[in-house]
Amino acid sequence: MTSFMSFVAGIVLALGLVLPVQAQFRVEISGVGITQIPIAVAGFRGEDTSPQKITQIVAADLERSGQFRSLSLGAVLDEVSRPDFAPIRQKPADALLTGSVSRMADGRFDVRFRLWDAVKGQDMGGQSYVVVPNDLRLVSHRIADQVYEKLTGEKGIFSTRIAYITKQGPKHFLWVADSDGENPQAALSSQEPIISPSWSPSGNELAYVSFESRKPVVYIHDIASGKRRVLANFKGSNSAPAWSPDGKSLAITLSRDGGSQLFLIDAKGGEPKRLTQSSGIDTEPVFSADGSAIYFVSDRGGSPQIYRTPSMGGPVQRVTFNGSYNISPSLSPDGKWMAFVSRIGAAYKLHIMDMVNDKTWALTDTNADERPTFAPNGKLIMYSTQTQGKEALMTTTLDGKIRARLAGQISNMREPQWGPFLYP
Repeated sequence: MTSFMSFVAGIVLALGLVLPVQAQFRVEISGVGITQIPIAVAGFRGEDTSPQKITQIVAADLERSGQFRSLSLGAVLDEVSRPDFAPIRQKPADALLTGSVSRMADGRFDVRFRLWDAVKGQDMGGQSYVVVPNDLRLVSHRIADQVYEKLTGEKGIFSTRIAYITKQGPKHFLWVADSDGENPQAALSSQEPIISPSWSPSGNELAYVSFESRKPVVYIHDIASGKRRVLANFKGSNSAPAWSPDGKSLAITLSRDGGSQLFLIDAKGGEPKRLTQSSGIDTEPVFSADGSAIYFVSDRGGSPQIYRTPSMGGPVQRVTFNGSYNISPSLSPDGKWMAFVSRIGAAYKLHIMDMVNDKTWALTDTNADERPTFAPNGKLIMYSTQTQGKEALMTTTLDGKIRARLAGQISNMREPQWGPFLYP
């Protein structure tokens, strides 16, 4: 078996994963960025009535982004009263977040916040939400999103979702969770392996591969209803689904004509169109942000490398030239970056390529990195890796300087996929 075939078999078969169903996460952040914005986060007045610690969730979100350094005030400040900025400036903090939480008679919570420019002493705006208890974590993430956007000018990604795979005993699970790994919901469980989750651009559906028919078959799963349908169940292997940016089609890998090659198939199903012709294995397709090209992995040159072809088929160009083993491409939403995994000796390390000048460098110091996926604003990369003998989900900034581990009562988690923005 070639090394690339071993890689493919490893994706398909090596799913010895375990995760307690109700695992709780904590975010372990390491590293220091150069231009982090110091923000003071005051305790929200009345937060002790809430089952969720909103200020802790917001602060962890902001720190995980790599753009902020949160400072605890050790004080409770609501969104109404004008703060005394003198002690806040001494921290020193550039911004201040204040707010309040109150339980209503019907059991819902009224959550309010206000953001302040601590240097100028100016009100930067706020908002209020009335939510049921189960939505308090989502509100916390939305507050972090608004703070992020106010202070950076770019959309926050904290209220987005991720998907990932685990195995508990004989069962395999496909999970959907908050972007920090909390609030996991099992979208699917199966006695057979589940691999290669891929979000639709709308965030309403997940494509994935299941082996419950004793062979790889591609399904599309509706998140809200739990209903699913078969997309590809052709002769041989059906694998590696990837949505087009417009959500109308998917690139998949089929072996129905012999070798594993790329095909394009309508999201509603039907007869697929073959995109590549090679004597090697072509797999792991991913669309460029504008949908004009598909990047994929092939061993057509003797070892796994990343290539590019027009999304409707055509000439194939090699993209990676550094190293003899490069797999798992992921493109940033702005098309400026490509994350991938490169084998360096016996280590598999997350790398990033500047698509403008083709420069490439490693982002991690771990040795078993897998399946990178960009946040929808392109500022973070999530991937799975092994630390202390266990597989965990990690995020990193694009310069690799700030990393966060989604950790807790966890054994192993694999194949993360970051979902799209849920709000305009």
